[in-house]
Amino acid sequence: MKKVAIGQAGGPTAVINATLAGFVNEVKRDHSLLFIQNGYEGLAHGKYLDGDDEMLHRIDLHRDIPGACLGSGRFPLTDEHIEKGVRLLQAQGVNVLVFIGGNGTMEALAKVEAEARRQNFMLQVIGLPKTVDNDLGGTDHAPGFGSSARYVAQATRDMSRDLASMQNFEKVRVLETMGRNAGWLAAASGFLQEYEEEGPHFIGIPERPIQSEWLLDNVNTALNRFGYATVVVSEGVRFGKAGQVARENVAGRTVLGGISSEIASYLKSELNVMTRAELLGMNQRSFSAVVSNVDRDEAYRVGRAGAEWIREGVSNVMVSIQRNSHSRYSVRIVPIRLQKVVAAGERVMPDKFIEDRPAYYEWLQPLIGENITAYPAPLRRTEMYVE
Repeated sequence: MKKVAIGQAGGPTAVINATLAGFVNEVKRDHSLLFIQNGYEGLAHGKYLDGDDEMLHRIDLHRDIPGACLGSGRFPLTDEHIEKGVRLLQAQGVNVLVFIGGNGTMEALAKVEAEARRQNFMLQVIGLPKTVDNDLGGTDHAPGFGSSARYVAQATRDMSRDLASMQNFEKVRVLETMGRNAGWLAAASGFLQEYEEEGPHFIGIPERPIQSEWLLDNVNTALNRFGYATVVVSEGVRFGKAGQVARENVAGRTVLGGISSEIASYLKSELNVMTRAELLGMNQRSFSAVVSNVDRDEAYRVGRAGAEWIREGVSNVMVSIQRNSHSRYSVRIVPIRLQKVVAAGERVMPDKFIEDRPAYYEWLQPLIGENITAYPAPLRRTEMYVE
């Protein structure tokens, strides 16, 4: 029997606890568990919870609940923290360390594994992927993204319909999604667009700086044709000379946000129309009502796979989701070295999806899932009046 310590790190997703539950329900058959509180802060300072029956039951109850139930957060993990954390794990008799997280988490895990070897401590290390903005390398996608994309697509369609009804007062709405350097989420905003009247009428992503003339031309065209325009931009999009817009700095980490307000102000001054900026906010990663069943199922499966690899002695890897090349969507779960994940860096949208949006939506469709209500065509203003 091995002693397994597991934690959750970084921004949570709507299905991060499904991964935890899948892992725990598989591991508890053969091994004992120790839970790390508040991500890497808990690792650095030895904040543990015993994996007794009550705790295991509570984990299972949180399977379909958003937010990281063990506590997560962002912690500036130093080399000193890593050295101390490894010594604390050794003192607890831990044999296996597992973390659920994204790019930063996998990089930290690789460093922990290297430090354990330096201390001559045989520590098995496994990473379980999660992300909302799909910027994690080494995997086709990661749990959390499908549900976030589903939310963004539905919110954009609904807010566009709302704007259409208010166009005698408000003309332009600028929606801001998550995505520091990758535009997967913002681009997903157009997934449900069936009619040209519906938004989004312009999408801005970090991979392509926004040219003001291009933006104005698209918004003007929508205003002239439909009477309103919905614009969607990633938080990390670059517009004008300002570059990315930072809201604040927390513990040495730049927190992006506010580019939608800058773009809204620009459009208002140039077009002299009522313009509003809206942050889609934390609902993107926590709105349980629109969780994709495919996303939830894959999240649980990823957790189980990591647990199964403990028995096999697999170490220094992340669980990776790879698509099979079949016409019907299916995936296989394979290990990928943590160093390869780190070397891949942030995964941005490829040119083929940026330049061919329908191809991207075909790729995205199975992740978003089914059972989304179709909308009828919008009534045009000229159809609402009787002579």
